[in-house]
Amino acid sequence: MATEVASIPAEETPSVAAAAVTENAAAAAEQAEKPAAAAGAAAAAEPVVVAAAAAAAENADNNKEDGKASSPAAAADGAAAAGGAAGAAADGKKDGGVDSTVAAKSEAKSEAPAQKFNVHKTNFEKDIIYLYQFSRTPLLPSLSPYCLKVETWLRLVALKYENVDHKMRFRSKKGQLPFIELNGEEIADSAIIIKELSAKYDKNLDAGLTAEQRNVSYATIAMLENHLIWIIFYWRAKYPDNVLKGYKVNLQHALGLRLPNSILNFFFKITFGRKWFQGTKKLKAHGIGVHSAEEIEEFGKNDLKVLSEMLDCKPFFFGDEPTTLDVVAFAVLSQLHYLSKDIAYPLRDYMTEKCPNLIGHVSRMKDKCFPDWDEICTKLDLNAHIPKPEPETKEGKEGGEQEKSNEQEGADGDKIEKELEKDKVKSTEKESTEENKEKEETK
Repeated sequence: MATEVASIPAEETPSVAAAAVTENAAAAAEQAEKPAAAAGAAAAAEPVVVAAAAAAAENADNNKEDGKASSPAAAADGAAAAGGAAGAAADGKKDGGVDSTVAAKSEAKSEAPAQKFNVHKTNFEKDIIYLYQFSRTPLLPSLSPYCLKVETWLRLVALKYENVDHKMRFRSKKGQLPFIELNGEEIADSAIIIKELSAKYDKNLDAGLTAEQRNVSYATIAMLENHLIWIIFYWRAKYPDNVLKGYKVNLQHALGLRLPNSILNFFFKITFGRKWFQGTKKLKAHGIGVHSAEEIEEFGKNDLKVLSEMLDCKPFFFGDEPTTLDVVAFAVLSQLHYLSKDIAYPLRDYMTEKCPNLIGHVSRMKDKCFPDWDEICTKLDLNAHIPKPEPETKEGKEGGEQEKSNEQEGADGDKIEKELEKDKVKSTEKESTEENKEKEETK
């Protein structure tokens, strides 16, 4: 509504204001004419209203005599004067000149209920990005290249974020992971998340690229996310058991369930291909699933070869600093590189043997964005990047116990000294009595 008012041309706003003020003045005058509780106040108000109206009429007559039409602004001024007088008269009826109804309204407004947000994290902190993604694994921070893409980008641009440990129970309104919540608002889809956060916080990694480089980046990201990723998904849907073994996934921890891993693994094999990726049906809908395994493997090798030739000897795809393409490439290639060597996968072996510069790129991005990689994979901590509060040191406890024991020892020492003194007094008294006895006997 504010934008609609602001868009009214300046030439039209005075007539609108005049009409509103005139209406208010008429209402105020009508209220002033009603029987008042205080007759004196009403009598005092009447001349003021009449005088204001006369002044407005005189102003209008002067304008006519000058050959000028009465302007909306003049009408507004006269109406405002009348309205002000009537308002002053009405206010005179109230104790202390304060309208109790206004005070009651402001009090009711201050007691209005707090705004409700349609998000999972209701006790959020302002400007903290809450990231919803997959659980950690011992070999990789996330099994989803899209989730790893968002977290890598957040770390690279140094924005404050926190992973929400939801045990993969929540999805966005679009039915996706990842999604974020920021200041009570949900943003879904990795590309949209990065786009909106880049604009909000001015964190565009591609600002230094030329128009041609941006076009190349866009096309390469499309190849990675709409072709190479689906080749990896094809392998995962075909060999769900190798997904668990290859990334050493602990479903008890990932899902937060108490059922034995053997039972969870069994159901995972059944549901992974059907429900999570809708198996062959979804792969065929994409187009990759209609080909043979050999053809799909060849597609993947061609994608890796193109990436390797693009990177060449550079540390990153467009020079010395990483861009969005480097983030996406790292998130996808990590899914291949960090797969356990115990699991056979020709595409991973091809990248290791034929594209060593891609391995170097993955390592550089890992060192730059995930210095806590080992801690993440060892402890499966979603928020290893957030400093933890220091626990109470044992030294403090030991110091307190030592001080307490010293006090006890001091008290015990004083007790012993008092008892020794008592014994000493008793012994001296005994000796004196014995001496006195001996003296009496000698006499």
